[in-house]
Amino acid sequence: MVLSGAGDALGYRQGYWEFSCSGEAIHDDLEARGGLKKIIVNKKEWPVSDDTVMHLATADALVTKKTGDELYLEIAKRYIECMDDMDGRAPGGTSMTGVSLLNRLHPNGFRIPFSEDKGGCGAAMRAMCIGLLYPRPEELDSLIEVSVESGRMTHNNPTGYLGAVASALFTAYSIQGKPIKSWGKGLVDTLPDVMNYIKKVGVDVDENEEHWGYFSKQWTKYLEERGISDGEKEPQFPDKYGVKERDEFYESRSFSGWGGASGHDAPMIAYDALLGYDGTWEDLCSRAMFHGGDSDSTGVIAGACYGAMFGFEGVPTGNYRELEYRERLEKLANQLYTTSHSENPSVPLADSDDESHGPAQEEDTSQKEDQAVNERASNLD
Repeated sequence: MVLSGAGDALGYRQGYWEFSCSGEAIHDDLEARGGLKKIIVNKKEWPVSDDTVMHLATADALVTKKTGDELYLEIAKRYIECMDDMDGRAPGGTSMTGVSLLNRLHPNGFRIPFSEDKGGCGAAMRAMCIGLLYPRPEELDSLIEVSVESGRMTHNNPTGYLGAVASALFTAYSIQGKPIKSWGKGLVDTLPDVMNYIKKVGVDVDENEEHWGYFSKQWTKYLEERGISDGEKEPQFPDKYGVKERDEFYESRSFSGWGGASGHDAPMIAYDALLGYDGTWEDLCSRAMFHGGDSDSTGVIAGACYGAMFGFEGVPTGNYRELEYRERLEKLANQLYTTSHSENPSVPLADSDDESHGPAQEEDTSQKEDQAVNERASNLD
């Protein structure tokens, strides 16, 4: 939860980096500031964007332990309330419009009309905590249902809300210790289950079937290009895949020319970064947070997955120590863990098979401070 916020704040940089068209310009700016280890993320200079505000709203609703329609009305309520905290955070137009249509006082007030053009990343950027509440393979149905319903509260189009499924699922995979190279296949294999849920609920079924193909085709194409359609082979990257080349690739996978701005490519770019990074937080940020696209939305997802796998290991304390809303994020993380464990006390998570990319094990001068932060977080109510 904390590193999702850090990834958001770093990718956002008060809008300067989120709305930059050039990853090279962002890296030049970063170098001029002394590099990532010199960055002190704080509310004044590095605030979180709408991504974290809405992620907090999702988590606030989840920890109430409500279920079904009661939960979805609670999520709708939290989304409505969090709109009061959007000053200076560059909220997306689709999210704002969708929230304006919610009615927390009506039994079906969490539903909005289907739309042919609500395929943005707003649902994907706020769903990682769903994977924290339902991290086990046995809980896939719950993960799907809550991801879909929370996602289509603002993005009632499969390209949009399937991004929420991807973000939640990848976070759950992070906790399970599932090899990163298998995540993409896992997502594609899950899509039929999502459609079964859509049909079971019976809302906008025909419209969903008509617009279903784009997300699936884009992900299938991506997995083929990386050579990991089977989830077992090692990913294949171009010989030269630096900042400029990544910008070009990310843009080529977008539907609007803005890499990471849609429900299919925000989790895709985060996934691509996790597949290719060298195991260090710095390289992950270079790939997922510092590119010429919707860098906070890709950063919030990649940061969440890294944190779910490795905690604060290898992360400069300055990148999260003074993070805006850090205490809320920590408290919600502990509440999500407690809720998840209390609902399934006898169901263990899968052990890691050590095939995922790990953080650098180099000695860091901030190691003791990192340990203190972790201990503090673990002692929160």
